[in-house]
Amino acid sequence: MTITIEQPQLDAVAAERKVPAGGDPAELVLDGGFVVPDANAFGNTFRDYDAESERKKTVEEFYEVNHIRQTHEFVSRMRAEYGRLDRTEMGIWECIELLNEFIDDSDPDLDMPQIEHLLQTAEAIRKDYPHQDWLHLTGLIHDLGKVLLHPSFGELPQWAVVGDTFPVGCAYDECNVHFKYFNENPDYHNPKFNTKLGVYSEGCGLEKVLMSWGHDDYMYLVAKENKTTLPSAGLFIIRYHSFYPLHKHGAYTHLMNDEDKENLKWLHVFNKYDLYSKSNVRIDVEKVKPYYMSLIDKYFPAKLRW
Repeated sequence: MTITIEQPQLDAVAAERKVPAGGDPAELVLDGGFVVPDANAFGNTFRDYDAESERKKTVEEFYEVNHIRQTHEFVSRMRAEYGRLDRTEMGIWECIELLNEFIDDSDPDLDMPQIEHLLQTAEAIRKDYPHQDWLHLTGLIHDLGKVLLHPSFGELPQWAVVGDTFPVGCAYDECNVHFKYFNENPDYHNPKFNTKLGVYSEGCGLEKVLMSWGHDDYMYLVAKENKTTLPSAGLFIIRYHSFYPLHKHGAYTHLMNDEDKENLKWLHVFNKYDLYSKSNVRIDVEKVKPYYMSLIDKYFPAKLRW
């Protein structure tokens, strides 16, 4: 799967290049299109963790606990437990409706129920790239793993569900948000885990890397084990969309293989919609639901194991 990327100009809006007749509809050319807003829902710069706002204290307290408790042992245990997918069976849209009850404590940019964010992301992508239906659906479902917050899924604390993700089992890169709190994580002082490679090898591939436990990795396991027909880039986006140290700062690239590098191009396309589509503008759920139900039927079974 090949993508040609042209760096977008933020002060100009260009239309999406149409796929040539007979061309591969999976080949995407990024021309820009989406206008990045100047500020988030609170009037601040996006992902500004130092800006004074009603969210600042909550967000920093979240990352303090998250960085202390996300250890290699914890992630291994949670992956083994939740990877059994024996909690329940339900369809994708049923899961979306469960998210109405939750607000992400790690997000400095929005404090609306999660279903709003999912639809904003998906609709923004759909507008710019109407031919990439798999990418629309990926936008809709990328955060569904946040059902881990629900009582029927163990009601995990937010620090074990949301927030930026990072590899465990190797040194924590200093570009991680609120890096200072890693100093209290046991792995930080463990010589087995605190070197650049840790338990991994150069170019081993991200599939072999344990990521901090949360909604990204959980939804990845759900989609993969339920035999979704989404392309590998869709699964990559789901698992690594919160991996900001990689796709924003370029950290941990020494662990990537060639397939990761190709899929990262798709994640860069996706990420601006995930981040910058957040607003207080509401989406008419009933109006767009039939379209997304058709995509769910195309790429997923009617019922999934969770």
